[in-house]
Amino acid sequence: MPILCHSDEIAEGKSKGFQIGEHFLFAIKKHDQIYIYENSCPHLGIQLEWQPDEFLDIDASMIQCSSHGALFRIADGECLLGPCQGQSLNAIDFSIENGQIKVSL
Repeated sequence: MPILCHSDEIAEGKSKGFQIGEHFLFAIKKHDQIYIYENSCPHLGIQLEWQPDEFLDIDASMIQCSSHGALFRIADGECLLGPCQGQSLNAIDFSIENGQIKVSL
């Protein structure tokens, strides 16, 4: 399992993008929980961020697609508003060992 980063490298209430080989991912830390998704909008398959490491809306309460403004729930990646409503982001399985986040690709 490739190491993504140390869990301390993701600030509380923030997001961070990663590339591992051909895989584009992003992680969010919210209420001390880590969530990791494939960086691909279910609507058009495009990457979500509007600037490097910027995947969240202005309140940092939802994941937001930069192209169409679709909003996704952080906890499960479900689209609640936008052209892909009812679809979900692809969650990435991961484990944390000694603070290191390891992803299953």
